[in-house]
Amino acid sequence: MDNDKEIIELYRSGEREQAFNILLRTYRERLYWHIRKMVCDHDDADDLLQSTFVKAWEALPSFRGESGIFTWLYRIATNVTITFLKKKSLSATISLSDYSSKLEGKIEEDPYFNGDDIQMRLQKAIASLPPKQRNVFILRYFDEMKYSEISQITGITEGALKASYHHAYEKVRKYMAEHSDWH
Repeated sequence: MDNDKEIIELYRSGEREQAFNILLRTYRERLYWHIRKMVCDHDDADDLLQSTFVKAWEALPSFRGESGIFTWLYRIATNVTITFLKKKSLSATISLSDYSSKLEGKIEEDPYFNGDDIQMRLQKAIASLPPKQRNVFILRYFDEMKYSEISQITGITEGALKASYHHAYEKVRKYMAEHSDWH
């Protein structure tokens, strides 16, 4: 990607502010929505997005270019978000399933959510998934990433990702059926 080369060249030539601005402008929105789908809360997503960019900026000198910057940023955002979800669950001394229930409640309270009933149920179904399955589901279903790309981001084998996505898909399907008014 042209922006990737430009970011690295600007960074290495000492024009770091310009490099950072291009990095933000290019990737901020997509990363925000990736994180937001996992945490279901605007404020948490904003904080995690900021943490992602701080970590990425600190690590940029060691970026080897084996993948695109976007894939690298997704991996950082995913790790930051999963760590946050685990800490949130542990600090509240509640299980991940209890935390998932809290996420479902946040969806209903979210003033930025403007979807219909089916979208609301879908978001609640996704929120009910364990964090790693939620992440795989979001990357595959919403972001339409190939398993090879998701593997680069998560460090999980394609076979394990396919199994995880299948389990997540079945859980979402079951949730949607159980919470449907149309039984």
